[in-house]
Amino acid sequence: MSQQLPDVQASSPDVTVGLNRVGVTGVEKLVKLGRRDRDPIVLMAEFEVFVDLPSWRKGADMSRNMEVIDETLETAVSEEAYRVEDVCGDAAELLLEKHDYTTKAEVRMEAEYVTHESTPASGMPTQSTADIIASATATEDGTSEEIGARVTGMTVCPCSQGMSASRARETLQQLDVDDDVIEEFLETNPQAGHSQRGHATLTVQSEGAPEVDLNELIEVARDSMSARIYNLAKRPDEDHMTYEAHKDAKFVEDCVRALAEGVVETFPDLPDDAVVTMKQSNDESIHQHNAHAERVAQLGDLRQEVSED
Repeated sequence: MSQQLPDVQASSPDVTVGLNRVGVTGVEKLVKLGRRDRDPIVLMAEFEVFVDLPSWRKGADMSRNMEVIDETLETAVSEEAYRVEDVCGDAAELLLEKHDYTTKAEVRMEAEYVTHESTPASGMPTQSTADIIASATATEDGTSEEIGARVTGMTVCPCSQGMSASRARETLQQLDVDDDVIEEFLETNPQAGHSQRGHATLTVQSEGAPEVDLNELIEVARDSMSARIYNLAKRPDEDHMTYEAHKDAKFVEDCVRALAEGVVETFPDLPDDAVVTMKQSNDESIHQHNAHAERVAQLGDLRQEVSED
């Protein structure tokens, strides 16, 4: 007769301290993102799944819990979804039901998302990629969902550009060029500045299901930097991107403020208590360090601040 193994996970721990998040990361699943009147998009998504652990319980039954998590995710991704945040929300609610000792379940998902567009000058068809970010937190009080994206673009340093403009102004003055002509030239021909590849992250979280279009969020994020970048670029496109970036030089802080302004203008119907997370990280080209700025705020506060400008 086989002996039943003791349930060590359910025993009391030596140190009775509760844990906020216990679970697994790096779980890969296929997700079908439905599109009305079009074939669905199939995403290779990576999930993180967590529950909280009370102080009286030693462990979360990781091996058995993985079976529950896998079953939960399979159920959540088995049907086409029009909103990836709903996949996370369904999974979080199922996890909460299946764990009698937990009070909170969290599910986070990331996946690469491809959009089709044309290059800005040559009009060539090309693709751009964005990282979808979706998550959900389920408790007895309800479920909050988050949707957003991380995109890549180009920024130009205003300080560096200002020094180049000063040098150009002095050179033109030495050549006896009229001041009015100098200013007109500098206005229409942005001067050089060191550029960076920028990474903008924008997410919106609210109770229930935030009425946010993922593609609109991606557009706001791409427009927040000095210029967009493209996978394909002919010489006219390269010239266009370089000119546009230098015409709209931005500090890393300016990009976050542009994200705030874009969210306020693009989503007028979102509730004031929706939480907006905005981050900008720039890979510096002339420094060994990188630049970073971020803001997390309720949308109502952002609306008030933007309206004061």
